[in-house]
Amino acid sequence: MAAAQFAGSSLASSASPRAASSRRNFLFGRTRAVEPALRPPWALEEDDFVARCTRCERCIEACPTTILVRMDGGFPGVDFSRGECSFCGDCVAACEPRALWREDASAAPWDRVAVIGAACLAARGVECRVCGEACPEGAIRFRPRLGGVAHPELDAAACTACGACIGPCPTRAIDTRARNPLPTESET
Repeated sequence: MAAAQFAGSSLASSASPRAASSRRNFLFGRTRAVEPALRPPWALEEDDFVARCTRCERCIEACPTTILVRMDGGFPGVDFSRGECSFCGDCVAACEPRALWREDASAAPWDRVAVIGAACLAARGVECRVCGEACPEGAIRFRPRLGGVAHPELDAAACTACGACIGPCPTRAIDTRARNPLPTESET
């Protein structure tokens, strides 16, 4: 079981980072990865998704948990503050241009994992177990500590990045990110 990660709480969301740079970083040859918005489950890679998506909103209308919303440029994205993804596949079935594509039923919706940030109440000594109670996979557990509040531990292998833990968190300390991300601006 991997221990909970207490990183910066302002994490971006997506599977394919792109480089961004300021003038100073450009002149010195330094770039950092910046992640675009989290796309619906089973979305193609970002460039292919943007090329195929017609912004028709059929996937948004088909989502039973209403977590799909119109984001930058009118493209659909995931807003976990509205709920969790049940991975029902209704968005994929509604996508006519096939910007969302599921080859087989066992295909993972995305290669993401939840991350618990430094704003976590339990990390600050305040009793809170909301994320663990909300997690349908039981990927967030709390280990008792002598003389202190139990801290959350995230089992990355069990985490599906469904987002069930994100909305209920009172401090917004939880987000998702790619399992093997490039460093982003908030992490460097």
